[in-house]
Amino acid sequence: MSRPPGPRPPMGRRRCTAAAAAAALALALAYPLAATAPAAARAPAADPVNLALAGTASASSVELDRDSFAAPLVNDGDTGTRWSSKYEDDTWVQVELPAAAKIDHVTLVWPNACARDFALQTSADGAAWTTVTRSQHDTCPRTDTIEVGATAKFVRMQGYKRWASYGYSISEFQIWDRPAPRSLGLVPKPVSVAEADGPGYRLAPSASIAAIGSGAQAPAGYLAKMLRPSTGYALPVVAAQKGSGQIIVRVGSGLGPAGRPEGYALKTRPAAVTIEASTANGALNGVQTLRQLFPQWVESPARVQADWTVPQVEITDYPRFAHRGMMLDVARSFYPVDEVERYIDAAAQFKINRLHLHLSDDQGWRIALDSPADNPSGIDYPRLTSVSGRTAMTYDGSGRLMGTELGVTGFYTKADYREIVRYAAASGMTVVPEIDMPGHTNAALHAIPQLNSAGSKPAPKPGETTVPANGTPNVGYSSFDAANPVTYEFTKQVLTQIAALTPGPYLHIGGDESHSTSHADYTAMVDAFTGQVNALGKTAVGWNETAGTSLPQGNAVVQYWTGDTAAVAGAVTARGAKVILSPAPNAYVPQKQDSRQPQGGTWACGGPCGLDRHYGWDPGTYIPGISEQSVLGVESALWGEFIRRLPQAEYFGYPRLIATAEVGWTPQARRDYTDFTGRLAAVGGRLTLQGVNFFPTADVPWRTGALGADRTVRAGSPAGATWTVTAPAATGTVTGTVTWSDGVTEDVALATGRAASIPDMRGNGTFTAVSNRTFTAPGTYTATLTLRPSGQAPVEAPLTLTVS
Repeated sequence: MSRPPGPRPPMGRRRCTAAAAAAALALALAYPLAATAPAAARAPAADPVNLALAGTASASSVELDRDSFAAPLVNDGDTGTRWSSKYEDDTWVQVELPAAAKIDHVTLVWPNACARDFALQTSADGAAWTTVTRSQHDTCPRTDTIEVGATAKFVRMQGYKRWASYGYSISEFQIWDRPAPRSLGLVPKPVSVAEADGPGYRLAPSASIAAIGSGAQAPAGYLAKMLRPSTGYALPVVAAQKGSGQIIVRVGSGLGPAGRPEGYALKTRPAAVTIEASTANGALNGVQTLRQLFPQWVESPARVQADWTVPQVEITDYPRFAHRGMMLDVARSFYPVDEVERYIDAAAQFKINRLHLHLSDDQGWRIALDSPADNPSGIDYPRLTSVSGRTAMTYDGSGRLMGTELGVTGFYTKADYREIVRYAAASGMTVVPEIDMPGHTNAALHAIPQLNSAGSKPAPKPGETTVPANGTPNVGYSSFDAANPVTYEFTKQVLTQIAALTPGPYLHIGGDESHSTSHADYTAMVDAFTGQVNALGKTAVGWNETAGTSLPQGNAVVQYWTGDTAAVAGAVTARGAKVILSPAPNAYVPQKQDSRQPQGGTWACGGPCGLDRHYGWDPGTYIPGISEQSVLGVESALWGEFIRRLPQAEYFGYPRLIATAEVGWTPQARRDYTDFTGRLAAVGGRLTLQGVNFFPTADVPWRTGALGADRTVRAGSPAGATWTVTAPAATGTVTGTVTWSDGVTEDVALATGRAASIPDMRGNGTFTAVSNRTFTAPGTYTATLTLRPSGQAPVEAPLTLTVS
């Protein structure tokens, strides 16, 4: 479904408050919190103060000498404004504070035209300058956070080399008096979190997981399955609560937040962890939150030596919207079952609970169906996959290859589809199957001769009984024939078989971009299709073009992507419809997310649709004239015109899908983009360990993490001391320093099997640091790997080497 330009909703400028920015900056500087031990009544710490807001900014030059690029725009608290210099390398911008003050750290937010080489300097009088650090970078846009730890009255960015021919641009020059309070880094952000000081819960090798109450077994089993590989612990799931050190999953009526079936209550104490919910899915949501409280190393696919502790917390949580979905276009390029399941795995941890499968389109048909005994027109339904399961996206109208390779062909057998449904359900997801009609139907017309009649479009070539396959991204040209009785016989049989395979309540009939279908024919067919869905006891879902039809009263959902919001409001008012929101600027994944990307569309946003666009909108007020109660939820849509295979789908989907997850879960009043990116910074290491190929969004202060592995070797053998490192923002060669307990130091280069490349749609994999120093004398030695990621505190990871 190639989405052409459509009306864009107005987007207000986002304010960056001092408190919100402080929360994110703290996360950029802190080590993963789950490795520390909080908890017992904690008094809230004073918020950090951005001293720059009260300061006076000046610069050596201003682009075009215009007020719209003036120096005071770097400390106005608004990331939507910026200072920009003239087109020269030797340029500076500085902030003079009202009085000398102790500075903890400085953050520079570069929206574009970053510095490749610059120094951060401080001064007491504005004349004599001390260089805090000099930094070179190869990414832009970005955010640099620099520790200062000194008293100064003036702070300056002194540039040495521009990004390109343009001058320097800084949207915010922030000077902070202290680190921000630690944050748990949970995504989506819970409704209520109360932390306490004191030792947290430590998972012991002898621990068990108690599943108490009907429905507790599945979430308890999910947790055990997730924890076992990295910890190496047995973690049996038992039916009784006993002793200390257990994780208890309790499900039953009256447990968890009242009236919130997906809600949960989570409490961690040194003696136990308790998750309570009224439903199995509510408990599973609690399990996903507990997962994020453990150190990121819990995501390792192999056993590692980590401190398996979580802080003391009490969390009460539930979603804002019932539908938090992700759509996967398997029609244009196919994803086999194992790839779909891996896509489910990654999304489930962020409480995504709907998997919308786009099973048919002009380019391919992906679900196998049987020919029924009662088959008046003699349709050979298996031809849908034997013919159109072998087609996919190929070339555009000019003969250019769509994507890095031809679209992947294939289809799901009924057994395959049932497995996807089963796997999704175990991860808390409901499958929503889509058969797109009356347009986007070329694959069906290509396979089934009886559908090719006088009013169908396009027409078969002379002498042919079906239309040719079409692998181009063209849209709007195909249509079923509203006057052909076979159309309705066919759609009824297709919907009936898919309904029988789908335990969830929804069947999606598409309904978009039927440009070659007359309005009368379109209305007649959509009314018939949604009526067939309703007769099957299911709820019809259709794209927002269906809003003007006679949708089943009180049993239909309109999915908005672009265009007329008034028609959507009318469907809510007149037909009692609910609404899923997938507005293209805020939820369409194949749109370019960064100007550095050569691939991706730009029509939805008039340029890149960045992470901030996917996060910075309010579903409750998006459609004028309807209440939030009529909004079923939100959905991220991944279309497959040029995206091929799972790694590319992940690269375009993440982290923007995580933003959509929080938009759908967290109360609007608790959401702030800067706070979100700070929490998201801790998720990067988790995704890296999971093998998720995500895009390293520039304005996220991605954390670097490192973990050493204790080792025993014989004297005279290479030590083979090994550390695993996650560094999502790293570019080029990554190096570190190993310091041994006997005073020897060595510089090491880190290796990775997957180095980041934006043109190749590839993010960093895990890095490995190795010291092969040889010891001739037996003994016990410690070695500490130190990494110094740009803009963050040094990261240190010790290990113990025993030489026998």
